Amino acid sequence: MDDYQIEMGLRIKKIRKKLGYTQEKLAEQLGITNKHLGDVERGTAGLSMKHLLNLCDILGTDLNYLVCGISSETEINSKIPGKWNDLYLSCPLEKRHIILSLVETAIQLS
Repeated sequence: MDDYQIEMGLRIKKIRKKLGYTQEKLAEQLGITNKHLGDVERGTAGLSMKHLLNLCDILGTDLNYLVCGISSETEINSKIPGKWNDLYLSCPLEKRHIILSLVETAIQLS
């Protein structure tokens, strides 16, 4: 189980509750089972890109926030120093969370 999945699940649950959705209602809109959504919220399962993008539309949020916990490119760029930013921007979107983790670890160690 990856930490990013746990944190993403917590963000999904937080937004879902804030908007007044039940797991059943959100799962139905996504076209997945209640159990699967519960597993996603606990971080023990993931979602396909199709479902993630649909979820962003339903919850009115963006993919960077759901996956990385960052709400805008400006916030991302301000967290990534120097050449790491070039690496981050050249990375496919679905792998950018790895660069963020590396940078956060490097900053904590320095």
